[in-house]
Amino acid sequence: MNSCGTLYLVATPIGNLDDITYRAVKVLAGVDFIACEDTRKSGILLKHLGIRKPLLSYRDFNERRVAERIIKRIMTGEDGAVICDAGTPAISDPGFVVARQAIAEGVKLVAIPGATALAAALSVSGLPTDSFIFLGFLPPRAGKRKAILASVADRRETLIFYESPHRLHRLLDELVAVLGNRQAALCRELTKKFEEIIRLDIEKMREQLEGRKLKGEITLVVEGNVRRRKFSDTVDE
Repeated sequence: MNSCGTLYLVATPIGNLDDITYRAVKVLAGVDFIACEDTRKSGILLKHLGIRKPLLSYRDFNERRVAERIIKRIMTGEDGAVICDAGTPAISDPGFVVARQAIAEGVKLVAIPGATALAAALSVSGLPTDSFIFLGFLPPRAGKRKAILASVADRRETLIFYESPHRLHRLLDELVAVLGNRQAALCRELTKKFEEIIRLDIEKMREQLEGRKLKGEITLVVEGNVRRRKFSDTVDE
């Protein structure tokens, strides 16, 4: 019986392909197969890197079934990598299910860190970075969305959201209604050609974006409840 292989969770660039790490390239070139969300998108990255490997489609709708196939292959001695279209697997992308199954089966699981939109956006937001809450994509139903926002309304931590362009205006309306007007940073198309960062309070942000049809990935960083932040929490000048 072959010894068990290794499963790698490999972070990929969120836009600029040059953001791939040396270690990620080495791992992707060395594994037996790569599981990815969209074989076409991942194919562009792998072609850029000069890597040709068998690709396995691993998406939200087939995640559990494909995860079992991945683990079986690892347990026969193959090494495999899981990547997503952009960023770090399992962070608002497929990867969590296969990671849990790997741990349950005693498979060696290795993280190959790299780009993630939430960290990049937080770092350039100008908002406190000492503690934060990542909420990802809120549920589509209004009631659940508002319930989640209400649950963090009194939290001092900076809040981070992912949102699609066509739902952004609704999110901004809900934030004002539930959290009140706060400072925020909208980070769109980070690391890409048309990168845009807007730092305003939410109400002014809504006014500036009125009538605009935005495109691309959006990360929204929102100030925590400043009344909950103690004097010692502020940054010394």
